[in-house]
Amino acid sequence: MFSSSSSSSGADKLPMKPIPGSYGPPFIGAIADRRDFFYNLGREKFFTSKIEKYQSTVFRTNMPPGPFIASDPRVVAVLDAVSFPILFDVSKVEKRDLFTGTYMPSTALTGGYRVCSYLDPSEPKHALIKRFLFSLLASRHDKVLPLLKSSLSNIFLKLEQDISAKGEADFNTISDNESFNFVFHYFCGVDPSETKIGSNGPKLIQNWLLAQLGPIVTLGLPKFLSLAEDLLLHTFPFPPCLVKSAYNKVYNAVAGSATEALDQAVRLGLQREEAAHNLVFVLGFNTFGGVKVMFPSIMKWVGLAGESLHKKLADEIRTVVKSDGGLTLGSLDKMTLTKSAVWEALRIEPPVPFQYAKAKEDLVVQSHDARFEIKKGEMIFGYQPLATRDPKVFERADEFVADRFVGEEGERLLKYVYWSNGRETEDPNTENKQCAGKNLVVLLGRLLLVEFFLQYDTFTIEEKTPVLGPTIAFKSLTKAN
Repeated sequence: MFSSSSSSSGADKLPMKPIPGSYGPPFIGAIADRRDFFYNLGREKFFTSKIEKYQSTVFRTNMPPGPFIASDPRVVAVLDAVSFPILFDVSKVEKRDLFTGTYMPSTALTGGYRVCSYLDPSEPKHALIKRFLFSLLASRHDKVLPLLKSSLSNIFLKLEQDISAKGEADFNTISDNESFNFVFHYFCGVDPSETKIGSNGPKLIQNWLLAQLGPIVTLGLPKFLSLAEDLLLHTFPFPPCLVKSAYNKVYNAVAGSATEALDQAVRLGLQREEAAHNLVFVLGFNTFGGVKVMFPSIMKWVGLAGESLHKKLADEIRTVVKSDGGLTLGSLDKMTLTKSAVWEALRIEPPVPFQYAKAKEDLVVQSHDARFEIKKGEMIFGYQPLATRDPKVFERADEFVADRFVGEEGERLLKYVYWSNGRETEDPNTENKQCAGKNLVVLLGRLLLVEFFLQYDTFTIEEKTPVLGPTIAFKSLTKAN
């Protein structure tokens, strides 16, 4: 007996088709797909070429890293806006140990614990940890605006100084340093400079992130070095001992500083040590790792959109702030274009591009054109940028359209924005796997644009080779009169 990923009567009329595609010969097929994914075709073309070949947005393929690191690289890919949400339905799919991909990094990288991101909602510890996170976020709500305002002021000042001195400014490095200070202070209540990690936080976290994400990223090295990179990053598990010292420094700083948060966790029923390791993961991977990708992405797309959009954003932001007599969290809801621009950046370049789940039962998933049977135990994979750039849902789907979500018609499209491991129109809870800090992330993106356009009229940027996300350099900044 199959269950369906859709209850719509129209879906029942779609033809049932076998899932196209193949995994190729054991071992060799996975290696060939990995080489295509990273080096021969690149990530985007790897998927679009298979869509064209099979004339289907649902097909079978191997996903990196493949043999040795992952026990089974075989997946059913769902690459359109209709099929993708099956990955959120935890009544039909399991998310146990599937946060990063077909492999799970060693728990030695997280203090020996399976942290919340790797837990399925069916596991009792998942709800307990997520309640802790909700409680922590609620208790810090009034800290967001003053802390981020201070960090953004430092970012903007350093951008100005570097442009003046060198003709351009590396936004990612500047943003990473100040964003880490904000995130650490937000969760732990003190500035990292007051701990033993000092100013080294971003470097320590980046090395730790690479140890976990190395099997599914490429560093953008010249092609003649691809074999060496493939061997080092994608063929064997990363030895946790190489980043143990970096992780322990961050853990000790968090455990020693976030006493109020950890006291809160103990009151809720968590062991203090487990709560501390989860807090490190939330701080370093979920929040800092997310902001590390999102801030450059927002500034990239807004920067490339040009001066006309900059003027509209500046006019809206300054008008609302003047009318309200200053910036408050309530003011942000009145800035419809600013909100839309952040959602559009999250749509066109979601911070987490991959989603995985395993079928709990035999089920049926539908695309726009057909239905497909997926057997219990099969791995389901979604490449989110193709789902959120589905041309059958979004007009000019591959373009950044800043006002896409303005107005009643635009807001109806928000249910197809999936960046948070759920629909933008839904909220995280203890029973789902949607990002606990979903609303905080959107808030941070809005505040970035608001603070920027209160100070500047326009700017220009240049894209650089991406490493762990979009990378940009500021070429010019025009201050507001």
